[in-house]
Amino acid sequence: MTETTTFNPNVNNAATTPAFLSVWNVDAYYGESYIVQGISFKVHEGEILALLGRNGAGKTSTLRAIARVDEPEVRAGEIWLDHKPLHQMKSHQASAAGVALVPEDRRIIPGLTVEENLKLAQIAPPIGWSLERIYQLFPRLEERRKQEGVTLSGGEQQMLAIARALARDIKILLLDEPYEGLAPVIVQEIAKTLNLIRDQGITTIIVEQNAVAALKLADRAVILDTGSVVFDGDAKEVLENQALREEYLAI
Repeated sequence: MTETTTFNPNVNNAATTPAFLSVWNVDAYYGESYIVQGISFKVHEGEILALLGRNGAGKTSTLRAIARVDEPEVRAGEIWLDHKPLHQMKSHQASAAGVALVPEDRRIIPGLTVEENLKLAQIAPPIGWSLERIYQLFPRLEERRKQEGVTLSGGEQQMLAIARALARDIKILLLDEPYEGLAPVIVQEIAKTLNLIRDQGITTIIVEQNAVAALKLADRAVILDTGSVVFDGDAKEVLENQALREEYLAI
């Protein structure tokens, strides 16, 4: 007799620990290019997960699959967030369900001030943090609230991109290369901010080429190689395992 396995969105395939986000056996394609190849992992509520790997490993594609943007196309598998089936949603529905993607290029809107960028994010529900609360977390943005967003420094633009995500009522923050092009002191400032956001109960997945900085921030790490999961465990374990870092992260 063949036993039928039913996927439980609160359990990551072989694991038994309830998960806030479950990515289960997901396949995703750009055209006919098989980019994300049957990956499964979970993220707990309030956790920071570092999603790592070499260039082309499928990290950004995985974030985009979770956010349900047009590409890549998810052709198999399931993605559940807080009991909701993201894999059945369009991008605007996933956003309403609490998913916020901060892309690598940040996408600050030209011609709008810092405050106008934030207010634009709050035009339609669900509304998240108030401007007052955002400015408490990002006092530099309050100082520059009347300045055009695209004229900010790289670090300030990254703060604005994260703040704009928080202006919505989000459950999970997806960050694609938030440290790119930033000086070490600014990286430390962004990391401190992400820790404060975690203290507010927001779950975060960070994709970052600066793997050491991401691992120092994260609770857990998932490493991808050619579209597949090759490691899923404690971030500290990756920091302490030189052979693992050399093989899959080239560090």
